Amino acid sequence: MFILQLGLIGLCVALVPLSYIWGSGDPDKFRKLVWVTTFLTLDLVMFGGFTRLTDSGLGCPDWPGCYASSSPFVAHAAIHAAQQAMPSGPVTMSKAWIEMVHRYIAMAVGVLIIAQVVIAWLRRARLGINPWGPTGLLALVLVQGAFGAWTVTLKLQPVIVTTHLLLGLTLLAGLGWLAASRSASTGVGPRGKPFGVAVSPESARWRGAAILGLVLLVIQIALGGWVSTNYAVLACTDFPTCNGQWLPTMDFANGFHLWRALGRTGDGGFITQDALVAIHWTHRTFAFVVFFYVGWLALKLRQDPALRGLATGLAGVLVLQVATGLANVLLAWPLPVAVAHNGGAAILLLLLCMLNFRLVSRRAIVAAAPSQAGASA
Repeated sequence: MFILQLGLIGLCVALVPLSYIWGSGDPDKFRKLVWVTTFLTLDLVMFGGFTRLTDSGLGCPDWPGCYASSSPFVAHAAIHAAQQAMPSGPVTMSKAWIEMVHRYIAMAVGVLIIAQVVIAWLRRARLGINPWGPTGLLALVLVQGAFGAWTVTLKLQPVIVTTHLLLGLTLLAGLGWLAASRSASTGVGPRGKPFGVAVSPESARWRGAAILGLVLLVIQIALGGWVSTNYAVLACTDFPTCNGQWLPTMDFANGFHLWRALGRTGDGGFITQDALVAIHWTHRTFAFVVFFYVGWLALKLRQDPALRGLATGLAGVLVLQVATGLANVLLAWPLPVAVAHNGGAAILLLLLCMLNFRLVSRRAIVAAAPSQAGASA
């Protein structure tokens, strides 16, 4: 029964953005739906970071409900009993609400993607939509839901939590690509603004560099997720050295042993400080590689007027991402800064995916340019 109640809650949450889309004056409701879903997924990724950083991942120690209920209101007695039994434990009313709000938003995103799939299949000829793109995203949502369940049932096992994060970001990237594709076909971006994709032919030579930049960023995000899920942010408490050393003692074998419980080594012992330092130091060191490479790429792509806006945004967020990363270490991991750092990584991924889309779609646009020029003449 509570499963049905959860579904109704997710549907009610989804009705808010659906009502906004339906009531908007945008003639292409599908394009609007994809963009709104993309922005809501970005919010979901950031709220997922907030859930993890507030130690609310086990605020409801079962899945998909909370003590087999649809909300913490109904599960109030069970939550209170768990908090009384273990006052410093993972279950409190506030943590339960944080965890369930995260799940409600996730269900709403699922409803919006189901709506995309239905529209894409029913109106594929009229709208010129390839329905397999939204269908693939729906399949990804189902896999993501499974990892969300395992995150709880396996008690925040780092490899599961990190994979859950990476799948959420993959969903965000896929939605961003779909949104850019739909806007390119209509010439209209979010909020009804023109969406120009006519990049210069010279930009084609940066296509491989942009793909490499995306690969490097994904590796860095995975390393950052490993830092967060192992709570290794404060393993190094200074900068640019790590605990006063340029090359501290590190235990890479245990730090990067994937299949193990939170706070444990592969053989069941407690994870050491040297292992946590190895995790933190690797993420910090690779950040320099990503910063200089993606920063260089953004400066190069700014030379094309069609890419200038995205490239400028990429450079700006990159600088802010470094600033929040340093603040996490020097200010002892303040929650707002940590959430902003998680969100910055998601925005960087979204911007770099859209830059890659513009470069990949260049041939069709350039091929169409002569006919467009002749029509305008």
